[in-house]
Amino acid sequence: MGLTKQYLRYVASAVFGVIGSQKGNIVFVTLRGEKGRYVAVPACEHVFIWDLRKGEKILILQGLKQEVTCLCPSPDGLHLAVGYEDGSIRIFSLLSGEGNVTFNGHKAAITTLKYDQLGGRLASGSKDTDVIVWDVINESGLYRLKGHKDAITQALFLREKNLLVTSGKDTMVKWWDLDTQHCFKTMVGHRTEIWGLVLVSEEKRLITGASDSELRVWDIAYLQEIEDLEEPDPKKIKGSSPGIQDTLEAEDSTFEMDEAPEDRILSCRKAGSIMREGRDRVVNLAVEKTGRILACHGTDSVLELFCILSKEEIKKKMDKKMKKARKKAKLHSCKGEEEDPEVNVEMSLQDEIQRVTNIKTSAKIKSFDLIHSPQGELKAVFLLQNNLVELYSLNPSLPTPQPVRTSRITIGGHRSDVRTLSFSSDNIAVLSAAADSIKIWNRFSFLNCAGMNHGGCKYVHWSCAHFVSSQTGKLQLYDLASGNLLETIDAHDGALWSMSLSPDQRGFVTGGADKSVKFWDFELVKDENSTQKRLSVKQTRTLQLDEDVLCVSYSPNQKLLAVSLLDCTVKIFYVDTLKFFLSLYGHKLPVICMDISYDGALIATGSADRNVKIWGLDFGDCHKSLFAHDDSVMYLQFVPKSHLFFTAGKDHKIKQWDADKFEHIQTLEGHHQEIWCLAVSPSGDYVVSSSHDKSLRLWERTREPLILEEEREMEREAEYEESVAKEDQPAVPGETQGDSYFTGKKTIETVKAAERIMEAIELYREETAKMKEHKAICKAAGKEVPLPTNPILMAYGSISVSKIELEESLLVLPFSYVPDILKLFNEFIQLGSDVELICRCLFFLLRIHFGQITSNQMLVPVIEKLRETTISKVSQVRDVIGFNMAGLDYLKRECEAKSEVMFFADATSHLEEKKRKRKKREKLILTLT
Repeated sequence: MGLTKQYLRYVASAVFGVIGSQKGNIVFVTLRGEKGRYVAVPACEHVFIWDLRKGEKILILQGLKQEVTCLCPSPDGLHLAVGYEDGSIRIFSLLSGEGNVTFNGHKAAITTLKYDQLGGRLASGSKDTDVIVWDVINESGLYRLKGHKDAITQALFLREKNLLVTSGKDTMVKWWDLDTQHCFKTMVGHRTEIWGLVLVSEEKRLITGASDSELRVWDIAYLQEIEDLEEPDPKKIKGSSPGIQDTLEAEDSTFEMDEAPEDRILSCRKAGSIMREGRDRVVNLAVEKTGRILACHGTDSVLELFCILSKEEIKKKMDKKMKKARKKAKLHSCKGEEEDPEVNVEMSLQDEIQRVTNIKTSAKIKSFDLIHSPQGELKAVFLLQNNLVELYSLNPSLPTPQPVRTSRITIGGHRSDVRTLSFSSDNIAVLSAAADSIKIWNRFSFLNCAGMNHGGCKYVHWSCAHFVSSQTGKLQLYDLASGNLLETIDAHDGALWSMSLSPDQRGFVTGGADKSVKFWDFELVKDENSTQKRLSVKQTRTLQLDEDVLCVSYSPNQKLLAVSLLDCTVKIFYVDTLKFFLSLYGHKLPVICMDISYDGALIATGSADRNVKIWGLDFGDCHKSLFAHDDSVMYLQFVPKSHLFFTAGKDHKIKQWDADKFEHIQTLEGHHQEIWCLAVSPSGDYVVSSSHDKSLRLWERTREPLILEEEREMEREAEYEESVAKEDQPAVPGETQGDSYFTGKKTIETVKAAERIMEAIELYREETAKMKEHKAICKAAGKEVPLPTNPILMAYGSISVSKIELEESLLVLPFSYVPDILKLFNEFIQLGSDVELICRCLFFLLRIHFGQITSNQMLVPVIEKLRETTISKVSQVRDVIGFNMAGLDYLKRECEAKSEVMFFADATSHLEEKKRKRKKREKLILTLT
């Protein structure tokens, strides 16, 4: 038996180069008691917390695989809800950085998240057109709201009432009554998709933003407030003034105009429109917490700010307007008239909502957030589309406020995609080059990097030592110590596509779109202003070809030069004489990347036809053609001193291959968009890659051996888990199409949890049978014999299932296990352990298996016992909670008596407001009658 070739596993080590991803939104977070200093931004699958004052990353909320699409901080500032591309939601603690709660209910990416006023409920909207309301404290879903026909764009809770308002790309705004979980009103006054939605003026006004330059304003009248008041006696009002009768008749007609008698909750009518300066669609529409400043932006780099005036400010403004109108009318009236002319001044929407100013950012805005500082300043933070975060501040109380940029986070990443990477010879430094800048990163601390700007370079393609090539055909020489540009050389007439350093480190070769390959040698020259010599280059030879050159590569012994051409071939030339040696023909599309092994025996080529071909350099024969990626192969490089090589493709994957055995070793997944390039360190221990998602990722070789059979088995398991998630969701017995009870989703975790429950029931059955046998043996022997403990119970103790996975796990559980579970529930409730959780499981099982349970005579006594024990234990728990509430109420009164400070005023203010309104209405009716 021959020896098996051993491979070592590469694992993800770090993510850097990304300041903020484009799919999510930026939000202010409260950390260490400070507001307006820290922001949370999505960074691929993670969330970064940045300190705007220092420009440093202080916390990373670790994600799993899916990209972050939505962020929402809790009202208390202690937690952050994060929505992902696969529809899952995780709630992180900002104190510990851990995500302990996960909600799985949506089938597509999360588009909006919103907490209620107290932070106990969370509403989530998704591209799957559903809205789900979650109970954050109980870690469970409350209900699913179905009605929209396209992706949800915004969801808002109302503070005073148990209502939810949502908007979608189906051009509709829907109002939901959360007490009955149904939509009682649909607003259809929009012709295009609705992208933004805010509530202002004490929730008496709704503002929507659509795909045009118009912000529509709607007045909200809460009709249910009238029902809360005592209905006046018709006999008393019969003799009252006609005005009061007209008012009541108008109110009655308003009720009649509503959709249905049971839907007398609110009415909406359009109050007018505010015209934006931008002509494109609204991307984001938001209002800061005080409800005074309204902000919106389109697909450009301008944020428009509006101020919503208070009643006192509107009255003052209208008085001034009236005074001005009277003065004007007096001047135009006849001189003989002594009386003041009558003047009517109508209040327009522009008098209530006035434009403040515009904030112009340095690039297109992706998302923003607003906050009022204690000093009265308004802070606006922006996540821009070029991987940049900017902070602006202004004083909105000034007549002409001027926004000032106070902070900017730039050094953590490039403004455009990184197109080339290179390792230093000591494996410590990594050079990355993009169209805007070159950065050198320290592998041990990726946050700190040395940056260099370069000019006249539209598109960086290749880097080598101190040189960078570009699409303009220029070579640029930099001093790495100072970051200064030393020299710019016009190397090619067209784009310079590739560059390869010679193995003897004395020169390099370049290839470009002008159908030529040029050879360059290093030399030392002396500048006029300096006595010291510096590095420069001179051209020595030129090889003219018939097609554009896409890629060039030296062989390690520097005898051969491989040149990839636009005609899908690779030509091999002798370096010394430039004579033609071999032609490698076989790819259907041009070869984009290639590399030669350390011993010069093999050359591997990667093409846009998604294949990688391995050739022998002795005779130019094709050893093997591998279908490598699902899209174009963008980069290929051998691991030093081996025949293993890495490939990167547009399918977001990096793959490792064995060129001797033609085996696929492993796949490195992590990037979320196309991968442009990668670099292998000289030692082969590290791989760094760059992608269109703006991130750079470091992969590290571990000492863990990799077995190919196990790797293939893991890939098959991953495919199965993906197929389970894509399967149709199991039907809930008794659930109709419009039912909103079930909020879960079938995942591989819920399947595993159901299997764990079944294993536990099987173990219970075995142990019960053993105990019966053991009792019979003891009875026959006439003495007590100790029963040995099951080794599984000794090892695991108990089998636990997460609260989130509970309902879905019980749903897929076969009915044959339900009778045993009901008996166990009876025992657990009698013991008084987790009464609330067990009742929740019990009611769910009774709901989904109602027909089978009621028709089974064996379960009748079990259900009777459960009814008795459940009522008694729930009553005990309720008494305990009531006693604790009374104790807390007593402590509250004692504290208020001592400190003379009213606690919990916010929680009870709405009740006092309602009582005040009722008394005012009664007083008005008595006065008029």
